[in-house]
Amino acid sequence: MPSDGEAVTRRTEDRDEKGSAFVLSRGVVILFAVACGAAVANVYFSQPLLVTMGHDLAMSPALVGSVVTLTHVGYGLGLFFLVPLGDVADRRRLIVTQLLLLVVALAVVAAARTAALLLVGMAATGFLAVVTQTLVAFAASLAPPAGRGRVVGLVTSGVVVGILLARTASGLIADLAGWRSVYLASASLTALLALVLYRVLPRHSDATPTTLRYGQLLRSTVTLFARERLLRLRALFGLLVFAAFSTLWSAVALPLSESPYYLPHSAIGALGLIGVAGALAATVAGRLNDRGLSRRTTGIALALLGASWLPLAFTRSSLWALVVGVILLDLAVQAVHVTNQTLIYALHPEAGSRLIGGYMVFYSVGSATGAIAATSLYSVAGWHAVCALGAAFSCLGLALWTLTRHSIPDPVGEQGSVSEPGPVGEPGPAAEAASSGEEVDQRAG
Repeated sequence: MPSDGEAVTRRTEDRDEKGSAFVLSRGVVILFAVACGAAVANVYFSQPLLVTMGHDLAMSPALVGSVVTLTHVGYGLGLFFLVPLGDVADRRRLIVTQLLLLVVALAVVAAARTAALLLVGMAATGFLAVVTQTLVAFAASLAPPAGRGRVVGLVTSGVVVGILLARTASGLIADLAGWRSVYLASASLTALLALVLYRVLPRHSDATPTTLRYGQLLRSTVTLFARERLLRLRALFGLLVFAAFSTLWSAVALPLSESPYYLPHSAIGALGLIGVAGALAATVAGRLNDRGLSRRTTGIALALLGASWLPLAFTRSSLWALVVGVILLDLAVQAVHVTNQTLIYALHPEAGSRLIGGYMVFYSVGSATGAIAATSLYSVAGWHAVCALGAAFSCLGLALWTLTRHSIPDPVGEQGSVSEPGPVGEPGPAAEAASSGEEVDQRAG
């Protein structure tokens, strides 16, 4: 893909020697990004609305807290049980079906008159919101290897914006028309996106679907982790950086709502707007990966992640320090995340959904760990202890990179494609692409 970001990238489908082609324009990539952001935002809409939901449905504080928990549990289950279907099903049909089912789940939440129905709807919403990862895998499969990092970066920027703006948007809409209107609006947008994607997306991608049965498909996800050292390493990077990310965003509202700031919820929610800078990091990191600079990008980003906790430690005395820390942290996290996804997809493109779904399970584990640890630690030791925890996660990631950077050098694939070699002394996945993917599928069966 041209470095100046020309609008059109062509990918020729020649597996049947038919010469058919799909034009992946910049507009289609932006559509992927918008759909990803809209889908993942549903996981985070409820966070500013919990008190209002609880009052409306007469829920106890403990039961209200389970709204967020069940949404994330549903998302984690969807990553393992739903996302791998992208490797055996028509991804266009799978995406549209998931989006339409997500519309139903959102309507259930909006219409819920009992706590039980609300919780069922939220769990289903989380489960179906993993369509985000199917979209990422589909976009990566349509992109040429030499431009895959750029495409993944642009699509991931949509995910970043969706996560960070979800709380702000839900708070504003709820203030205007009530909390139920948030989910009605999202259901309407999701239905519109399903229609547009049905009309725009190709019926087939270059990747040949595997013939595995469903049980074999799930087992092969585990097999991929057992075989691929790079996948395990990048999953650990993902766990650590998102543990640091969640440490900040799960606890930052606590010091801001206390002395000396006493900021209202709307002002705290607006802090997410600052983090949108992470979307810039996603696109830049994608381009750097296309140039074969994944190792250097990862190391610099992890160093920035560790450094971000220094200004964040001064949050109680300076909002400007908080702003600087948030920008550094979000830039670093998204740079590592895009690098991870670009590299692991290149291992076995025919298993892209399984690779990305399995990787995102580690993302979920890291996010949950950071959230639980940060909120618990703040109650007993305060904000500086939270910053120390975030710095510890960040430094562990940097230490892991330092220990492994020589055994996994910068990838240099054919025609600029991104593909890291395997462990020292073993052929890289680019050399094994024709055989190793089928071997994984056969072993899983």
